[in-house]
Amino acid sequence: MASIEFHRVSKRYSDSPATVPGLDLQIRDGEFMVLVGPSGCGKSTILRMIAGLETVTAGDLFIGGHRVNDLPPKDRDIAMVFQNYALYPHMTVFENMAFGLRVRNFPKLGIERRVREAAETLGLSGLLQRKPGQLSGGQSQRVALGRAMVRDPQVFLFDEPLSNLDAELRVQMRGVIHRLHRQLGTTSVYVTHDQVEAMTLGARIAILNQGALMQVGTPLELYNDPDNTFVAGFMGSPPMNLVEVINDGTQLSCDLLTLPRPQLQGLARKLLLGLRPEKLLYAASAPANWPRLRGQIELVESLGAEMLVHLRAGSAQMVARLPGLRAFTLGDALELAFDPTAIYLFDAESQQRIRADSARAGVGQC
Repeated sequence: MASIEFHRVSKRYSDSPATVPGLDLQIRDGEFMVLVGPSGCGKSTILRMIAGLETVTAGDLFIGGHRVNDLPPKDRDIAMVFQNYALYPHMTVFENMAFGLRVRNFPKLGIERRVREAAETLGLSGLLQRKPGQLSGGQSQRVALGRAMVRDPQVFLFDEPLSNLDAELRVQMRGVIHRLHRQLGTTSVYVTHDQVEAMTLGARIAILNQGALMQVGTPLELYNDPDNTFVAGFMGSPPMNLVEVINDGTQLSCDLLTLPRPQLQGLARKLLLGLRPEKLLYAASAPANWPRLRGQIELVESLGAEMLVHLRAGSAQMVARLPGLRAFTLGDALELAFDPTAIYLFDAESQQRIRADSARAGVGQC
C-alpha cells in the first residue's frame, strides 16, 4: 500500500491549454479516492499520470513517498482496471488472470494459488476454463478485477470500469469493488463521471472541472457543505436547485419566492440561492413559520414511491422531490415550503459559497 501525492502537477499537450493545470492532491495510504467530473475534465489524464502512461509536464508526483515522474510504468507496482476490460480473447479466464504474474516469472504454484483465491473471492471458480467470448459483461469485468487483484499491487487504478454495464450490473459490481477494498485495504483511485457511483464508493471524492480541483471531501461533506455552485450542482440527484435572487437591501426575491435579507455585510445585488429538491415539502404539512414558494407545474416525473415535480414562475424554476402519492395537472399552481436552514447562498459572479454563522445570517447554511 502507498500514499499518492500531487505537488503542483500539470499536464499539457503541445501548445494547447493545460489539461491539468497545477494539481495539488493527497491520497492517503489505503484510501479509496474517487475522481469525478464531466467528460473532458482531466480525471482520466490524472489516473494515467499515476500509472505512468502519461508524462508529467511540470510538478512532482509521489507514490509511497518516492518521486515517480521518470519511473516507467512497469516499476510503479500499480494494477489498472480499464473500461473495456482488455482481456486476451484467445486465453481462458485462468490464463488472463495469470498473465501478469507469468511475465514477472512468478513460480507456477504461486500463480495457481493466487488465481484460484481471487477466483473464489470474485465468484469465478466455475469459469476458469472459459474464454472471454463466453462471458457476460459482468463476468468479464470480474475477470479484469481478478487480473489486477492477483498482482497484489500497492495501488489499484480504475478507469470508469462500470460504464459499459447495464444499470443492474453496475449496482452489483459496485458492491464487489467495495467488498474488495474492505478486504484488501489497497490504495485505490477510481475515475467516473457518475456522481451516484462516486458517492457510494468513495471514502473521499475529488471533484474536477476543466482540469481544476473544485473540492475534496467525504460524500456527505460535499453534499452538505459545497464550496461553489459547480459542486452544489454536481452532487445530488437531481442536483441542487440554483435560482437567481435579487437583493434589494431588505429582502431576497425572485418570481418563486421572497425571503428576508440575511444580516451580512457586502452582499451583491444578484445572488444565487441554492435549495435541494428533497428539502421541499407540501406547504400544508410544514410548520407555519417556514418560508413558502409558489409556481406552476411544468412537468411531473414519476419514480414510483416518489416523483420529481418541476415548477416555474416567470424565469425562475425549481424541482421538488415529493412523495409519489398525488396526481397533478400540468399548469396547476402548487405551494411548497422549506426549512430556512436548508438554504445556501452563492455569489452570482464568482459562483463561490457565501458563508456565515447560521444564527447571524438568518437563512441557515448560507
